[in-house]
Amino acid sequence: MTAGGAVLAGRVAVVTGATGGIGSAICRRLAENGAAVVAGFRRDENAARALVSSLAAVTANQHSAIHVDVTDASALESFAGQISARYGRADILVNSVGTTRFVSHADLDRLDDDLIDEIFRTNWRGPFATIRALRPLLEKGVREPFSGGLQENGSRTPFSALVVNISSVAAVTGVGSNVAYCASKAALNAMTMALARALAPAIRVVSVSPGVVETEFIKGLDERWREEQRKRTPLGRLASPADVADAVLAAATTLQSATGCVIPIDGGRPLA
Repeated sequence: MTAGGAVLAGRVAVVTGATGGIGSAICRRLAENGAAVVAGFRRDENAARALVSSLAAVTANQHSAIHVDVTDASALESFAGQISARYGRADILVNSVGTTRFVSHADLDRLDDDLIDEIFRTNWRGPFATIRALRPLLEKGVREPFSGGLQENGSRTPFSALVVNISSVAAVTGVGSNVAYCASKAALNAMTMALARALAPAIRVVSVSPGVVETEFIKGLDERWREEQRKRTPLGRLASPADVADAVLAAATTLQSATGCVIPIDGGRPLA
């Protein structure tokens, strides 16, 4: 168990894209620290239910798996309704859904309109629509002071509801699986800043921005390409899903004054 134990006990954390390598690591880290986790999934119900069954729990039946398609407004309405019926609120929302496809940046013809629309519909509109749908639940989140850490005057750190958008270093470097993917993540960061201002003080909004993360998908790619990515990273290693999950946990716990910012988990990649 992560240091801090049940520091998130009593909080409800919603994670979309929960069955992915990054999403599942985030679910585990939040559950290890006491949160009740709602694992949002689109396709693989068996994987989602297996994930929920594997999560550390403070109480029986604490966690749940709920189907959601973040590109479908009616599905998001149903998602929010099910969370409301079971938990009555949400304290943390992690938008971990994303899609892409490798297309050379110079090959403008292969980056067709359908792929561009799919990327922006999933990577930008999806997180925005999820925040919009869950905003009332986030505004009902627990407002008692955060149980971890003391301020200098001895009082407990205040707690605001939190949205974490999983972005990418591609938003800054312009180097990624395709041009539209880079642009979608840059737009996600801009949305993080805009909504952090618009939704404050009740809701904090941050982006966590990994470089290449060693998910099962990445491990299945050509080893020479992966080694080249490591060489281009100052720390000499790729981030793990656990690294990203730790950043989400930090945003939810120790970084209580952070909002409207981008937290890089990229090994210094932009410096290369």
